[in-house]
Amino acid sequence: MPRSTRGKGEGALFKDARGYWTATVELPQRDGKRRRKTVRARDKDTAKNMLIALTKDLHDNGDLATTDQTVGQWFDYWFRAIVQPDVRPKTAEGYRTITYNHVIPTIGSVRLSKVSARTIRLVTDRVTSPVHSAGKDKPLRALSSTYALQVHRVISIALEAAVREKRITSNPAKTMNAPRKQLTKLDVLTLPESVEAMKLFIADERYGTRWATALLTGARRGEVLGLEVDRIGDSLDLSWQLQRMLFEHGCARMDDGNHSCRWTRAAECPERKIVVPADYEYRPAGGGLYLTRPKSRAGWRVVPLVEPLKTLLERHMENNPPVNGMVFTRAGKPVHPDYDSKLWNEWMKANMKKRTVRLHDLRHSTADLLYLAGIPEDLISEILGHSTRAMSRAYKSKGNDLRLRQAMASMSAMFDIPAVEKRPAVEA
Repeated sequence: MPRSTRGKGEGALFKDARGYWTATVELPQRDGKRRRKTVRARDKDTAKNMLIALTKDLHDNGDLATTDQTVGQWFDYWFRAIVQPDVRPKTAEGYRTITYNHVIPTIGSVRLSKVSARTIRLVTDRVTSPVHSAGKDKPLRALSSTYALQVHRVISIALEAAVREKRITSNPAKTMNAPRKQLTKLDVLTLPESVEAMKLFIADERYGTRWATALLTGARRGEVLGLEVDRIGDSLDLSWQLQRMLFEHGCARMDDGNHSCRWTRAAECPERKIVVPADYEYRPAGGGLYLTRPKSRAGWRVVPLVEPLKTLLERHMENNPPVNGMVFTRAGKPVHPDYDSKLWNEWMKANMKKRTVRLHDLRHSTADLLYLAGIPEDLISEILGHSTRAMSRAYKSKGNDLRLRQAMASMSAMFDIPAVEKRPAVEA
């Protein structure tokens, strides 16, 4: 019986020498070379259905992937070739953790084309359960459903990139329900607690000014730690922030996955480098830390400097002379953000034992205080540097600066605290 032929673009179905039913479809040429997608099955009906599916995918997407990477191979490539050159270091650090601590250890050996909603759910379920991580003896702490949602989002971003690069035809993360975000109640300081805290800040001449700056301005951790003398005057210029940036190996990566320098940690590599987007602004601050621009233009703000913070900063700089222009230092170097958070947690335990206010949540306390002082929402957004405010930084005028100064003074007036006195210097 003569073998039936199919029309162009319909693919071919035949039995190969090993007895497998084989389906192939012609793909668009690349570099003048002929390309095919081939799949096999033991029975004809299965192969026929696979051919129908291939033909439909080709029609819908215009092309098909001819090589099938593993999840581990794709995510490693995605992070190094796509994320790092285009994403801010802080965001990339979060992507790195999710990629190498959660995704690859859980589903790294799965073929990329075989990833399904169930596969993705294996990762998010693992995140919220105390399980053993690859290469570790101790079980990881179960993380929140909010973090599981972040893991799901990162997986979806990586798979969407795979769709764009024709590695897969669709993003399975979009076909499933994402984990629900955990409902959390923020613990913030009340007005009486803020007043009491300010009294304690004033008495603490080593680190008190650092905490007071956060409470009275709503500045983020990195913005306060990154303050420089030449950005303090009648206002605080919060256009830079202190951050840690991760090194990458600059040496060659070998076939076994190790690097030619033989060091495991990239920081030890003689050719180490920092991989950032081409338009990313940063400069070294010392101690392995860097000054970087805030993540959005909304963060490039100037906050009027009023009492009592003005005198607190003057006293701090007189008693603790700045090092290399940095206002807040430790042992002659900028204060590491992790150490700063550790100090805050210790301060909370020592002074407000029943409270668990996180350092970042002082911004919420600041917002509450501004609302209590009757400050308009547009000014609150501008003071806190929220990207959703109606006015941009370019809209600022002297009239607006006056409103900002009055707003800051109104909030400070709510604090019934003693006048700040300058005292003899204390040793660090």
